[in-house]
Amino acid sequence: MKRPLIAGNWKMNTSPTAGFALYKELLSGKNAGAFSEDLEWLVLPPFTHLGAFQQLGGIQVGAQNCSQHSQGAFTGEISVDMLSDLGCRYILVGHSERRQYFKEGAPELIGKVSQIMIAKCIPIFCVGETLEEREQGITEEVLERQIREVFDQFSYISVDVVLAYEPVWAIGTGKTATVEQAQEAHAFLRQLWSKFVGENRAKNTRILYGGSMKPDNAGALLSMPDIDGGLIGGAALNANAFLSIAAEF
Repeated sequence: MKRPLIAGNWKMNTSPTAGFALYKELLSGKNAGAFSEDLEWLVLPPFTHLGAFQQLGGIQVGAQNCSQHSQGAFTGEISVDMLSDLGCRYILVGHSERRQYFKEGAPELIGKVSQIMIAKCIPIFCVGETLEEREQGITEEVLERQIREVFDQFSYISVDVVLAYEPVWAIGTGKTATVEQAQEAHAFLRQLWSKFVGENRAKNTRILYGGSMKPDNAGALLSMPDIDGGLIGGAALNANAFLSIAAEF
């Protein structure tokens, strides 16, 4: 049985001091609330916060990015081994902002996924279409290309990958895919993923919705059979909002 996952992507927000306060607020709310015992909690803060959060404990921390290299003269990069040593089990890969602003494509993503699997960590692999691609009716074509250009390169996928569907047109815009649109995309991804890991593993693969999930739409989205959690952006920076979403699981 899949364990639902709520993951907060803080992006480049909060100072270490403010981030620590938010983390403690989330932890206090989690400990005081009546949440599903099956729910897995995760925050993906800036790299500067990881050590302090790990020492406090209570909600697991992951990383928003990693290097495609294991070590070396790569100024400003951070390796998977460094992140793993800080307690990061999950690492976000292929977020639309990395693809759009930093021009990350298949070569970089293949390298990152490879490093993550070598370290036996878990990639949260993001895919999604732009508004133009949605309007052209090529959503499934785009999703399949984004999956295949990376995972076709591996003869065996040795870790339980988490997939995240993020319709790019619904990130930070206030727009949200309808529950039917989200479910359709998630179901397609699960069917596609079965070609890489087999039907049984695909049934147990968690696929998160990452397109502006908020307290007022989380319940409807999470009621869909192929939506196994949320990759939360803006709402993750507000403790009450994040806790309200967690209460919908």
